[in-house]
Amino acid sequence: MQAQSLRARSLIERLPFELTTAQRRVIREIVAVMTSGTPMNRLLQGDVGSGKTVVALLCMLNAVDNGYQTLLMAPTEILAEQHYHGIDRLLGQDHGLSIVQLVGSQRKKARADVLEQIASGSANIVVSTHALFEADVVYSRLGLIVIDEQHRFGVAQRAELLS
Repeated sequence: MQAQSLRARSLIERLPFELTTAQRRVIREIVAVMTSGTPMNRLLQGDVGSGKTVVALLCMLNAVDNGYQTLLMAPTEILAEQHYHGIDRLLGQDHGLSIVQLVGSQRKKARADVLEQIASGSANIVVSTHALFEADVVYSRLGLIVIDEQHRFGVAQRAELLS
């Protein structure tokens, strides 16, 4: 895995703010572990609005640019929807990525389409809720899982993601 991806550098240049020293350090640390091939569990703490989502997205872009699928899991459909639109807005119009949303309330046809994109690997970033635990969800080269508000998911649920 390369140290910092082209999409991540491009996003950093387009951000309407400068990353803090701490944000840059954490991104370097996470990417370093990702490039080592060693499994990682990391807790990123910060106040609301402190930039945790941007840090997570930059790490996700690194994984995507190295051929991996990424997953952002939120505890509610409302939060998943906010993340889905927020990521799309941050990346801009010509990002060339497939960002999909998988939630329990999706209509059958939309869900089938999203499941196919996930299984085929054409979905680069998957934003989901507990729906990702269902048996019909098959990932292709899943490389990074970001769990928002991890305390709202059970230990068994998080362990299931690893399998």
